[in-house]
Amino acid sequence: DGYVVTNNHVVNGADEIDVMLNDKRSYKAEVIGTDPSTDIALVKIKEKNLPFIGYGNSDNIKIGEWVLAVGNPFNLNSTVTAGIISAKGRGNIIEGNRAGGQFPIESFIQTDAAINPGNSGGALVNTDGELVGINTAIMSSNGAYQGYAFAIPVNIVKKVVSDLIEYGTVQRAYIGVSINDIDSKFAEQKNIKQLKGAYINGLTTNGAAENAGIKIGDII
Repeated sequence: DGYVVTNNHVVNGADEIDVMLNDKRSYKAEVIGTDPSTDIALVKIKEKNLPFIGYGNSDNIKIGEWVLAVGNPFNLNSTVTAGIISAKGRGNIIEGNRAGGQFPIESFIQTDAAINPGNSGGALVNTDGELVGINTAIMSSNGAYQGYAFAIPVNIVKKVVSDLIEYGTVQRAYIGVSINDIDSKFAEQKNIKQLKGAYINGLTTNGAAENAGIKIGDII
């Protein structure tokens, strides 16, 4: 129906947006909505009966699984690179200012498929041809690919896109907690006998967690 998913940082601040299809047709696009917290944007072109890629299930992907990254790095149209899924659930990748000053919501798929400037907003695809992520960021000391690239899981993308189409903004519930990861040093400080779980170190007053009976010091 003409909806195109990309990254918020690709369209942020633009006065006009052009979408060029693989067959060289070009269209002016309008922004349906953006979500800086996940760095997702949804735009729309006036066209029907377009080919599209089906959603996969990013919860089912496995570390070591082969994936393909599609994009336009350095203006090289429709470039495909291959790699594996290196890790799941990566956080602390996007700084707050890129998230529009908001707290970034991150659970990135890490891949070693080559991703460079121009790949942003492109598809990360599994070997069944299903979309599993949207390529978003790299970790690099020089700004170019060094083997560490990150994609937004498609299950997050589905939720954001659905809300942007229906509401124009993303609907979210907040638990109302701040947490610490538990490692050996933290466990020793707090006299904790286990390393699994998330340590509750703060609660939002009258938030859902507090009302549900969660207490500071709980481990979830």
